[in-house]
Amino acid sequence: MATRRDSVDVFDSFRQFIGLERDVLVLSIAMLAFSLSFQMTGRYIPEYLRVLGAGATVVGLYGSLGNFIGALYPYPGGALSDRLGSRISLTLFGTVSTAGFLFWFLAPLIPPVSVAGVSLEPWIWIFLGLFLTQAWQSFGLGATFAIVKQSVSPNQLAMGFASTEIFRRIGFLLGPLIAAALLTATATFVTGFQYILVAAAVFGLIATVAQHFLYDASEDSLGKSFEGLSQIRDDMRSLPATLRPLLVADTLIRFANGMVYVFFVIVVTEFLAVGFTGFGVSLRPDAFFGVLLGVEMVVAIVTKLPVSKLAEGTGLKPVVGLGFFVYAIFPVLLIGAPSNQWMLVALFAFSGLRFAGLPAHKALIVGPAERDAGGRVTGTYYLVRNTIVIPSAALGGWLYAQSPSLAFGTASAIGLVGVVYFALRGEEFEAYAGGI
Repeated sequence: MATRRDSVDVFDSFRQFIGLERDVLVLSIAMLAFSLSFQMTGRYIPEYLRVLGAGATVVGLYGSLGNFIGALYPYPGGALSDRLGSRISLTLFGTVSTAGFLFWFLAPLIPPVSVAGVSLEPWIWIFLGLFLTQAWQSFGLGATFAIVKQSVSPNQLAMGFASTEIFRRIGFLLGPLIAAALLTATATFVTGFQYILVAAAVFGLIATVAQHFLYDASEDSLGKSFEGLSQIRDDMRSLPATLRPLLVADTLIRFANGMVYVFFVIVVTEFLAVGFTGFGVSLRPDAFFGVLLGVEMVVAIVTKLPVSKLAEGTGLKPVVGLGFFVYAIFPVLLIGAPSNQWMLVALFAFSGLRFAGLPAHKALIVGPAERDAGGRVTGTYYLVRNTIVIPSAALGGWLYAQSPSLAFGTASAIGLVGVVYFALRGEEFEAYAGGI
């Protein structure tokens, strides 16, 4: 019987080159739209909190809540996608995320509420909205990995993930630039950001409708039903051995990044307070931050495919190691940078190299999994990693309140430990081992 991989049309050669089978293409379109939404909003939420009256410790707690949700959502999301199929799962998650952007829009409009003598300021609703907005990105993680795994051959996994990553990173590029334009066109940050939230909800709705009606669910492979905590324990014990050193190193690096990630925007807008002047334009620091994210994504997009193709010859491990190193060293470089607009442009361009290793990283995670367990293996991996990373932002927030340099320096030190561990103990996925 013919399969989707046997079908021929005028785009077959292009799809085979970059891994874009039909379902991966649909997933890529959805990733593009949701990436626009997330990047227009998520990177600015710490500034949103600050302007609404929250301090560094609260911002850190917000980051840790995001880590908690990132740990809580992927496993049940992966198990649900294995059981119900990717289309139904992603449609549900997309609808919830879209509603979350609208909830964030309403937050500043809600007056302070007194509960048991405690005044709840408007920023508290940003915390609640996070549970909604993260649904597609975190609940749907297992489903997105499973779609790629069942659509491309094992020795092309990195290229398959690169194709979805490129669409995703295009969203990462355009989202901040759209945000920067909207902020520049408005008098205040809050007003501009509310326009951004409305636009994010529109993109989320488009993505949800597109993936529901365009995704072909006929070849979804459904796994076993969820059996409770015993299944989680079994899945952790049966995690492929190849993933264990990767998981340790990744956890250290993500813990380090999680300590300071939510403060990147605040470093640019308040600590360094750097705007941009040139080429006939003048940008406030908040708008300039969007441009910096755009520069970061240009580098990520340009390097994604070449580096993923390179991995087929060098193996996955060197490529993943490069991304880990950039993750680790960037915080100390940023906090030590002079208040110079071009220095920040160069630093964020360098930061874009960390994304070059992500397709290889994803291939190294899902590659060893059995066909019907891709969602659960991915969910288990992220459950373990993200659970340990939960307190990182709260710790970073406490350190940032003492000294921003202390927080960022400590983060880089922890990240470099992870880089060294992966260099010494990390293992190669056997489908790529022949290229080394």
